[in-house]
Formats: sequence, structure tokens, C-alpha cells
Amino acid sequence: MIKPLIATDLREVSPLVLAYIGDSVYELYARCHATTHGAGNNNKLHKETVRYVSAEAQANSIRALAGELTEEEQDYFRRGKNSNPHAVSKNASHVDYMYATGFEALIGFLFMDNQEQRMEYLIFKSFEITDGGEGEQR
Repeated sequence: MIKPLIATDLREVSPLVLAYIGDSVYELYARCHATTHGAGNNNKLHKETVRYVSAEAQANSIRALAGELTEEEQDYFRRGKNSNPHAVSKNASHVDYMYATGFEALIGFLFMDNQEQRMEYLIFKSFEITDGGEGEQR
């Protein structure tokens, strides 16, 4: 797996860099997950993927998962949420966008820290939350 060596201590890495990495990782998982819903063409796959990667869906997921985060995970989420991104979402509220950035920073941290099992747990739980509950899918 490709993992850039960007720092020996991930606390030194900008939360926006972690969010950038986390966004890519999360979207790849979401794209793979969308294919399991039987969407056959690219347009349907894209729409299904957007359900998971939207700022609103990510913000709702991290709010629901907040009680399950370790102190270290809460710290990386908080750093991402409180960062100052140069872009703003045209399709989400500012608050949801910041929560989504925090979620992506957390995913980026877990990816870069080789915590694959924990990262996948949070990603798959977020899919369940977006789908409306455990085991329920669109």
C-alpha cells in the first residue's frame, strides 16, 4: 500500500494534510462500498458514492461515532474540525463541512498510522449510519 512518509510524528502534520489523505482513502472505500449495492452504471455508482462522501453524511457519521472515539482519535478529529480550510462547500453548511474535515483528518491519521482495522471499523460504521442503521441498505 502506498503511504507517503510525511513525518515521523503525525502530530507534526497539518490536519488539512491528514484530511486530504483521509478524503481520498474514504472515497475509495465508499466507491467500493457503492458497488455492493448493485448500482450498475457509472452515474448510479457516482450518486451512491456521493451519499457517503458528502459533508452532511460524514458530519452525521462522526456525530454518531463521537462516543466511540479514543482520546487520541478525538484529538485528531478536533484538530481537523478546528482547522482553517481555504475552501468552503457549496452544498453543505459551514458546521457540517468542518465536522466532515475533522472526520477526514481522523481517517487520514488512522491510515498514516497503520491503524487499518480501526480505520475500517469507523468507515464501515459510517456507512451503516448513512444507510440508516446496522444491516440496513438502500
